Amino acid sequence: MLETISRQLFDDAPADTLYHYTSFSGMTGIVGSRELRSSDIRYMNDSAELRHTLELLNTDITQRVIDGTDHPRLLNQLLEWLSHRVVSGPMLFGASFRANGNLLSQWRGYSAHGKGVSLGFAPEHIQRCAENQQFQVARCLYSPERQRRLIREVVDAIEVTACRLGENDNPSSRHPTQSYYDVFEHIEGDLLRIAAILKHPSFEEEQEWRIVSPMISDSCDERVDFREGAAMMVPFYRFSLASDPGNPMQLDHVYLGPTNNVELSMNSLELYLERMRARPRRGVSYCQIPFRSR
Repeated sequence: MLETISRQLFDDAPADTLYHYTSFSGMTGIVGSRELRSSDIRYMNDSAELRHTLELLNTDITQRVIDGTDHPRLLNQLLEWLSHRVVSGPMLFGASFRANGNLLSQWRGYSAHGKGVSLGFAPEHIQRCAENQQFQVARCLYSPERQRRLIREVVDAIEVTACRLGENDNPSSRHPTQSYYDVFEHIEGDLLRIAAILKHPSFEEEQEWRIVSPMISDSCDERVDFREGAAMMVPFYRFSLASDPGNPMQLDHVYLGPTNNVELSMNSLELYLERMRARPRRGVSYCQIPFRSR
């Protein structure tokens, strides 16, 4: 059941250009390598991504226990498992795109000192790259009511799955307080994929789409690497943006963020993209947002 819910969430394909906001240094890394670094979702935005889903799950499960559930042991174990396993369990990697490539809030986040760009990719190109690498593409969900309804369906599905698979009552393999943990680990891949696309409603203007990797259990997997984050090491997974190894990266459109040197900056950006054989199909546009130094 949970697999069906997860699959349905990833059925909606993007139809418009998908933009990835970044700095000049980020752009040169992306264009030069023709790769995007998709981060472990537990480390995106200081773990706020998963925390929102955990809060929704905790609220729903706790209310069921208060109301008098038929499966109190199951749900209490689920609450305990969620508080630990999701933080330290297998890795799932994601990277973000925006349907709007010219948002003031995003420029404020990425255009320090006038060094921001948003790289636009054709939706079918991103979809093709994702399919080639066993990634999935999904639109993020922001509606509070839809999120609550989805979480109810998720917990219902977990209860049904747990009743079908049953408890592990062998004390040599599971402590009695963890008798349903085998069930939870069975569904955690789908649970993480669902969590990867639930966003706090305050971010709705971003119109975010996300690429999501297969679940990876081994940190020694050759596809996993690490980079320096703001306060910790962040695991990442290289997502290739080249549909063909022999061809340059395909860009659909690029926005230059706010700057006080519009003409020079536009010219150098266009020269760089030409040099890298990554000329956008629809060219480079200035964002038309006044630059304000900080």
